[in-house]
Amino acid sequence: MTEQTIPHPQSNTPANSGRREVPTSKRTWQIAGIVMTASLVWLATTAYLPSQMAGTAALTVFCIGLWATAAVPEYLPALLFFLIAVVFEIAPAQTAFSGFHSSTFWLLFSGLVLGASISHTGLGQRAAVLLSQMLGTRYSSAIFGIVVFSLALAFVMPSSMGRIILLVPIVIALADHMGYASGSNGRIGMLMAAAFGTCLPAFAILPSNGPNMILAGMAENLYDYQLAYWDYLLLHFPVLGVVKSAILIVLILWMFPDHDPAYETRSRHDVTPMTAEERRLTMVLGLCLALWFTDRIHQISPGWIGLAAAIYCLWPHSKLTSKKCLNEDIKYGPLFFVAGIMGLGAVISTTGLGEVVVQNLSEYADFSVDRPFWNLAVLTAISTLVAIVTSLPGVPAIMTPIAGDLISITGLPLATVLMTQVLAFSNVFLPYQAPPLVTAMQLGQLSTGVMTKLCLALFIISALILTPLDLLWWKILGVF
Repeated sequence: MTEQTIPHPQSNTPANSGRREVPTSKRTWQIAGIVMTASLVWLATTAYLPSQMAGTAALTVFCIGLWATAAVPEYLPALLFFLIAVVFEIAPAQTAFSGFHSSTFWLLFSGLVLGASISHTGLGQRAAVLLSQMLGTRYSSAIFGIVVFSLALAFVMPSSMGRIILLVPIVIALADHMGYASGSNGRIGMLMAAAFGTCLPAFAILPSNGPNMILAGMAENLYDYQLAYWDYLLLHFPVLGVVKSAILIVLILWMFPDHDPAYETRSRHDVTPMTAEERRLTMVLGLCLALWFTDRIHQISPGWIGLAAAIYCLWPHSKLTSKKCLNEDIKYGPLFFVAGIMGLGAVISTTGLGEVVVQNLSEYADFSVDRPFWNLAVLTAISTLVAIVTSLPGVPAIMTPIAGDLISITGLPLATVLMTQVLAFSNVFLPYQAPPLVTAMQLGQLSTGVMTKLCLALFIISALILTPLDLLWWKILGVF
């Protein structure tokens, strides 16, 4: 009898199997529908808005439609955005291309380099082995442990983008160690736990996400009002931090079920000592973390810290990356994607489209000083819409300057009006709104579909359950 060779179940799994191939006919109809909708938006708004605002509205619908449906690769709408915005003079080139100037863009670039270095040196696999020993032997305990670890990291590391860049390569190696192949539910669930666990509940921790800090800075500059760390934490963390984390764990286990991990059998004596490259990379990552933790002291943006680390890793004599790292190991699509998202947000803000949306909505909001709960609900809804139209950082950028007017209309205190923004930018409708989630999607090779699926589920639960629950908690605390 001849011996049969049984193929390994992972051998036929493509590296990017997390992305589902959409039929060509469906993509064609999707693109045609998005183009038609954007054209109708332009025609409908031209009569009421300046040409730049009308063009921005149409361009926003076009780009968001393509990103949301994944009808084309994510970088293509970004490139089209750059072309259309500049050629049709919707915005100056420096505004459209402002994403490339942002430290966030270079933090993503450095994250791609550091991720390649972690894989090249084998440090990710070593960290995964150590982390797996703390996560138990069940899939549910692994998801729980990753979410808790990711949230705990938010208390000590202020940059959500930095946390994503640090966590994703380690979780990928951890998934490999646990036997979850590329595209499997287990791998997707673990990456979702790391990405969402360190991003969304961290909105309840003052210095842990960008929109939080934008809100704090603008409130101090415009109203001489300082947000206190403990007050902010007490107001938001019980519901938006703890309860949301618990719901996240349940949703991941329900939406992405998988078998318990199949650990490699390896004794302590089989673990080899760290190589010189692993030790150097550990020192580089440790120095990055130390500088990220203390950014308030030295005032150096996390993006430039990450870029310096990336340059050292790319230095040939460091031996921390392959010689063809920039040509083969780094994918540039995510960079154009993120730059396009940030550029679109800048164009919306510069043209004033966001403010117009808020002002028009306020006219129909039916605010009344006798209905504080209604006022809070409507303010949250308006801020949520702003987050969808622009991005999460666009909420404090647009809503904070008009908070003074909202105080007189609603009769609510300044602090209460400002805090409704947190309810909005902590509730993500689609992944494109949050650059850290976009970064996690690119680094982890997650499809837009699975990210959108979890975003929508969390959005609905947050809108229907967590937001009223949080407002009830505010009532108990005497906020209104």
